[in-house]
Amino acid sequence: MHNVFLIGPMGAGKSTIGRLLARELGVPFKDSDREIEARTGADIPWIFDVEGEEGFRLREEAMIDELVHEQGIVLATGGGVVMRESNRNALKGNGLVVYLRTSVEQQLQRTAKDRQRPLLQTPDPERVLRELMARRDPLYREIADLVIDTDQRGPKGVVSSIVTRLREDAGTAL
Repeated sequence: MHNVFLIGPMGAGKSTIGRLLARELGVPFKDSDREIEARTGADIPWIFDVEGEEGFRLREEAMIDELVHEQGIVLATGGGVVMRESNRNALKGNGLVVYLRTSVEQQLQRTAKDRQRPLLQTPDPERVLRELMARRDPLYREIADLVIDTDQRGPKGVVSSIVTRLREDAGTAL
């Protein structure tokens, strides 16, 4: 089984879908943000506060470089992982990249009460999400092997769609 890397904006469901997908495929699940937190002993908002976004992105780059070399995992990445070319190359070259696409409206609903998202701690989170989507969507598409729309869909339905596509693409490899 190849690695499966989930990319997409915050609120697309990467962590939830990733856990379910890993269970369905019988492989380990990793979340790059949780791995960073476990290694540093600090949560992402704290890292952003102390080191700024650049400090966090450096940690993320090192973590992605490490995780993509594991074998047979499902990896949920942070929404901004695609902003660095090194991350895009590492993901594209080491597994199947699945873009979990969602609308800004759906992101707003899913992240409304979440205080663990530093980029949304602003008076106008919708504007921030629209700007992020404008910059990141082309990069998600650039490296995606598969694009799955998650709007108005439950996690189990999305997992089922991914597994179906994986089986189609791999024949009987899964």
